[in-house]
Amino acid sequence: MKSLLIVSGRSGSGKSSALNILEDLGYYCIDNLPLSLLPSLVKHFQQQSHIQRIGVGVDVRSLPDDLSKFDDILKELDNLGIQTDTLFLIFFYDILLARFSATRRRHPLSNAKVSLNEAIEQEKDLLDPISSRASLYLDTSNLNVHELQKTLAIRLEHNNHITILLESFGYKHGVPLDADFVFDVRCLPNPHWQTSLRELTGIDQPIKDFLNGHVEVEALYSDISQFLLKWLPRLTADHRHYLTVAIGCTGGQHRSVYMVERLREYLSTVLPHIQTLHRELIRKK
Repeated sequence: MKSLLIVSGRSGSGKSSALNILEDLGYYCIDNLPLSLLPSLVKHFQQQSHIQRIGVGVDVRSLPDDLSKFDDILKELDNLGIQTDTLFLIFFYDILLARFSATRRRHPLSNAKVSLNEAIEQEKDLLDPISSRASLYLDTSNLNVHELQKTLAIRLEHNNHITILLESFGYKHGVPLDADFVFDVRCLPNPHWQTSLRELTGIDQPIKDFLNGHVEVEALYSDISQFLLKWLPRLTADHRHYLTVAIGCTGGQHRSVYMVERLREYLSTVLPHIQTLHRELIRKK
């Protein structure tokens, strides 16, 4: 079955970069297409046997009436028999403001009477019909192009099935905005304070041995795994293609990585299509 990925997000969130990456991943991409033309586009590409995956960028430059009718357009696409997902790029407001200020780039909605702050808020409201129906959210606040490429490659490798992503992160670098569930493991013993373990990660056996030796680690692992085992199947049955579970510790190097890897080993035996992403470890490569 052919698939369509609608890519949207606020101005400055990295939509153009995401579309360039999608092209490298084998998508045929079109930017800034009016939403009302999507059904016609899909009908055209259904006749093209050599094109299987289409990526379309949609932003606030689309007609306001088109944006408000996003639900109706999705239903029309569904009737055409194409698998449609929506990727919405999100990030922290302060970072967005800083990006526009640093580059002196004009926001598409700002003018002599509309300030940058007002334009950003207007854009949020106009894009709400899309963001509220997105099947995948991606926090691009602190991602460079290379990190965005790795993250997209992982997140889009679902082959028409529900994909559950277990993501480790460090609280000192910010909580992932795209997480459906967030678990805090900073209450666990920290290997960082042992000099011999400081440079290792939660993937390394000495870290596993250290954490396995604590009763509270086992108790928290049991609580999180049982919660996920109970609720993930129910959520995945709700016609979702993506679900993100974030596990955080202070730096995102030891405890959160350990917990994600241990959960992956267990959940992959009972649930299909489990993926892992160690956000802070990617940044160190």
